[in-house]
Amino acid sequence: MKLNNRITRVLFFLVFTGIAFAGFQTLAFADVHSALLGDEPLKKKDFYTPLKPEPEHSAIIKSIVYKLKYHHYEKIPLDDDLSEKIFDTYLSDLDPARLYFLQSDIDTFTPYRKQIDDVLQTADLKLAYNIFNQYQQRVIERMIFILSYIEKEGKKMDFSIEESFETDREHSPWPQTLGVQNELWRKRLKNEMLNLVISGKKLDDIVSLLIKRYRSQLNRASQTNSEDVFRTYMNALTQVYDPHTQYFSPSASENFNIQMSLSLEGIGAVLQRENDFTKVLRLVPAGPADKAGELQPGDRIVGVGQGSKADIVDVIGWRLDEVVHLIRGPKGTVVYLKIIPANSTDDHETKTIKITRDKVKLEEQAAHKKIIPLARDGETIKIGVIDIPTFYLDFKAYHEGAPDYKSTSRDVDRLIKELLKEKVSGIVIDLRDNGGGALQEANALTGHFIQTGPIVQVRESNGRVTRYFDRHSDILYDGPLLVMMNRMSASASEIFSGAIQDYHRGLIVGTQSFGKGTVQSLLDLNQGQLKITHAKFYRISGKSTQYQGILPDIEFPPIYNLEKIGESSLPYAMKCDSIDAANYSQYKENLNLVQKLKNYHEKRIQNNVEFEYLKAYMDFRKKQQEKTRISLCEATRKKERDAIDQWKLSWENKKRKAKGLKPLDKIESNDDEEETVEKNTDKKEEDEIDPMLMESGEILVDYIQMTEKTVAKKAVMDESY
Repeated sequence: MKLNNRITRVLFFLVFTGIAFAGFQTLAFADVHSALLGDEPLKKKDFYTPLKPEPEHSAIIKSIVYKLKYHHYEKIPLDDDLSEKIFDTYLSDLDPARLYFLQSDIDTFTPYRKQIDDVLQTADLKLAYNIFNQYQQRVIERMIFILSYIEKEGKKMDFSIEESFETDREHSPWPQTLGVQNELWRKRLKNEMLNLVISGKKLDDIVSLLIKRYRSQLNRASQTNSEDVFRTYMNALTQVYDPHTQYFSPSASENFNIQMSLSLEGIGAVLQRENDFTKVLRLVPAGPADKAGELQPGDRIVGVGQGSKADIVDVIGWRLDEVVHLIRGPKGTVVYLKIIPANSTDDHETKTIKITRDKVKLEEQAAHKKIIPLARDGETIKIGVIDIPTFYLDFKAYHEGAPDYKSTSRDVDRLIKELLKEKVSGIVIDLRDNGGGALQEANALTGHFIQTGPIVQVRESNGRVTRYFDRHSDILYDGPLLVMMNRMSASASEIFSGAIQDYHRGLIVGTQSFGKGTVQSLLDLNQGQLKITHAKFYRISGKSTQYQGILPDIEFPPIYNLEKIGESSLPYAMKCDSIDAANYSQYKENLNLVQKLKNYHEKRIQNNVEFEYLKAYMDFRKKQQEKTRISLCEATRKKERDAIDQWKLSWENKKRKAKGLKPLDKIESNDDEEETVEKNTDKKEEDEIDPMLMESGEILVDYIQMTEKTVAKKAVMDESY
């Protein structure tokens, strides 16, 4: 199932989490191939040499522990309680699906659960490296086992037997014995093979592919170095403070700085590690992937090809930095990505997309406008729409005093004036997928719509609160205003939306926003850097934007799974709290109108097939994804797939009927079994109908007609909706 692809808006940061199946001594692919096909069996000793910390790691640990203690927003004591959280996080980062460690390994480690705080204080890394070295031994044992099993039993796999496999093992017990672990891996392999069988691949090709995949992972079990171990351990420490505090090794720090400067030639995607997969976290606004319109947050990359589909390399189980290296390349070159779409209902649903690498240009991220005409009571009402991809600012030109420097607020100023000349009756600010950006631009943009007053409050780790104000008494636009947002609207978008909502200056519609209400800064270490959360955003009402985000006045069906995407889905995310409200006065315009607008909205979408579909699809997809125990019987899986296809076909034909089109006999698909007929999303391409935007326009027209005057009026602060 393919929802029409998102144009995703983000801040530019790079997340490095997790580490792939790693190891210690370099062994070429040819050597692995020779060992596998030769008379001598693969042996763990040929791949494994234990690692130990480097001399400089001791000083880095002391610096990180000191900075976390004195600079992190939350003063979390490094004690036994935190030690247990670090211990559990470290094990989870190494073995999230509980596939490698045995219960006996965990029993051996458990006495040290409350000692990590003590050894961190003394910069002792023996415990961390002992756990990691044991993990790597288990990884190598598993790779040797599975390669041997594929070679001997792969072509004999019986898919007619009715047995099942648990796909979500995050909270499953660790394997008690080697026999239990072998059976777990047999079923895991069978599931991989069955996915490929259902995708139409031949058994011989499947066996060759999986041998190549696991050879690759075994080779990687010889390439991890001491810095990789240290980075994993340090990030287990930083993660328990909050998900945005992170240690960057020297190489990771270089990658982060490249991403921040946008000088990277690649596809413009922020990636993270998730089990065996490389997952798309965000897209850079106006980047190559964004403009191509095929990749979206949540997609998992399983293959990368350079210039040709035929050259696609299987990257399941690869380290994140290795996948990033493959995806990068010179401007103008082509990369093919094989992905499992975020909205797939089964891991066998893959598609291959083509992206031409390029650099991201600031001018391509600029806000832009359009006008949508809406018929109402025999008249045509013009609604202006300003789409803001990100809160951008050309800092270099700004600091140099250039008179024509580019920024969000300056561009929107011009666009509003152009729309007013065209005599629009109201304006929609579209912040869907806007991941944030420059705080001062969120502040300046809000000032276009209010006379004067506070915009946002920032509380530092020392308790000091700084308030950002609009100090210009003039209003650029005082007419009817509506702000659209979704789950990917974050940070500066939430500051702007929260201020508009607190002032009662406009309507907020869409879905709950991301909930990123924290501020990070980079601190230099002896080697590398520490990205640390040092402050928190608060609305002028006193409530934080953190965790909960902004709740819309009128809610639309979500296109993203709110339980799996957003700040609240991240481990150890800081919670929403409150401080004192700032002194501000609200506007009267939309007092007591929201419930009436909701009623009109609900009545209007009762017969809107696009809204009906979105609600039905999210319910259907959630139910499918909740099924973590899946059948390993081919006939059962095909029956389940047919039922899914029939559901999709039924809804596709409902929508086609509503548009006056002929029904389809079957769901069309490409060569990778990914349906291409589905074109729905909550953000459409320019030449397609955007049901969310059109309905937002209708709500704004309702509001205009229900409001006698469109000029913002001041009211007392204690009035409410």
